[in-house]
Order: sequence, then structure tokens, then C-alpha cells
Amino acid sequence: EYLSRKLHEFKRANEPFILVLNDSPYVANKYYYGNTRLLNEVQYYPIVQLIIVGILLILTLLLLNTQHRSTQNQLWAGMAKETAHQLGTPISSLKGWVEMLKESGGQDSISRELEKDVERLKLVSDRFSKIGSTPQVEPTDIIGQVENMVDYIRKRASGRIRFEIQKPVDGPLMAPLSPTLFDWVIENLLKNALDAMDGAGKITVDIKVSDNNIITDVTDSGKGIPATHLAKVFQPGFTTKKRGWGLGLSLSKRIIEQYHGGQLFVKQSEPGKGTTFRIVLPVKS
Repeated sequence: EYLSRKLHEFKRANEPFILVLNDSPYVANKYYYGNTRLLNEVQYYPIVQLIIVGILLILTLLLLNTQHRSTQNQLWAGMAKETAHQLGTPISSLKGWVEMLKESGGQDSISRELEKDVERLKLVSDRFSKIGSTPQVEPTDIIGQVENMVDYIRKRASGRIRFEIQKPVDGPLMAPLSPTLFDWVIENLLKNALDAMDGAGKITVDIKVSDNNIITDVTDSGKGIPATHLAKVFQPGFTTKKRGWGLGLSLSKRIIEQYHGGQLFVKQSEPGKGTTFRIVLPVKS
């Protein structure tokens, strides 16, 4: 059985060697043979080589992509810091002019509004200066931060847009935050909510505690996000607006996830009914 099986196997693999022993009468032997174990293994060597080369190419592309992203991040961080530096001088000058206006008297209402705008410019400059640096987090009342930012946006929104804050406690709710950067995130989400509505609707900020996390949902009654765009909303440069660089949500996600150890994602969105962005922050850093 073994010889028969081997003979059949060799016949399929190679033509036999023929050794003529005698011409007349004709006598010859046929020698059948197969590949050695080494030959059988070597035939897969080109395939293994191609696989290894393919893996090396993929690793090279991933490395180049990572390097490109790192260069982009460094560029954005450098631009942000330079912007903050350039803003510093005119802001200081404006503060001086505001103080002079307050001392001259008779223009109290104007000087107060100017002072608010100068403080706002200072806050923006401070935010830009922190990009690319590891911010210091400290125990902060998250409810107070949200209320202040909602109040700021409410004054600049249409009177037909209603704001509502739902909170788990009447007092403070402490969490490790960088107040300046967290305000930036809330401001971005609220402004996106405003842009999603045609001057009328409702924005709800719902703060709640779940296990060891503080969850903040920002919900609008706007036009919603198409399913085809959901995977792209946090990508740098992606925007559906006519103006803007598409960096707000990307930076917000980085602030929450890299600097605060939390999560920022789209909880749900339905075209024509609105969108909910969810922030999940740990109670303790």
C-alpha cells in the first residue's frame, strides 16, 4: 500500500528517469522520484519573503503617517503659541486704555463693556498659549463652569433659543479640570449647537453622576448630523460650515481625552431632530 501510494504520488510530481539496460532485447528501468522535505519547504520561501516585505512596507507607511501627524501637531501648537504671543501686546495696551477711560469718568457703561471684551481676549490668548503644553488640573466646580459658559453664550444668542441646565445637586460638583480648557470645550459644543439651529430651538446641558464619572450631555434641537459625517466630525479640518477651519471639535476631543483622561463622543444624532454630544470625566484624576 505504501509503495503503491508513493509511486502514484511520484508519477504525478515528475517524469521518471529512464535507464536503458539493453537495446536488444529492449530492457530499461524507470526511476520515479519526488521532492525532498527541504525542497517542499523552500518552495514557500518566496511567499514568506513577500509577506515579510509587505509587513515592512505597512510598518514604514504607518511610521511615515505618524511622523506626518506629529509634524502637523507641532505646527498647530507652534502657530497657537505664536498667536497667543502676538495677542499679548495689544491686549496689554487695550487694558491700559480701558483704565484711562474709567478714570476719565462719564463713560462707565462703555468702559465696563470694553473691559469684558478685553478680558475675553485675554482668555482666548491664554487658551492658545496652553496648546501643546500639559495643563495643570485642579479641583473645580463643573456646574459653575458650565453655568458661566451657558450664560456667556446665552447673551450672544438669538432670543428665540432657549437654554436649560439640568444638574444633580444645587451646590458645587467638584472634578479635576483645567478650567480654561474645559470652558473652551463647552463653548465649542454650545456654538456648534447654535450653528445647527436656524435661530430658534432649545439647547440642554444635562450634568449627572454615574459611578465614578461625571457625565455632561449637550443636546440641541437642530438639524442633526448625517450618518455619513458621524465618523468625521472629530477629524482636524472637517467642517460643513462656510467659515472656519474645522478644528473646534478636534481640539475639544484632545482636551478631554488627553488632558483630562475622559471621553468626548456623539451620543446620538438624528437628522431633523438634533444631536447630543457627551463628555465623560472621571471624578478623580
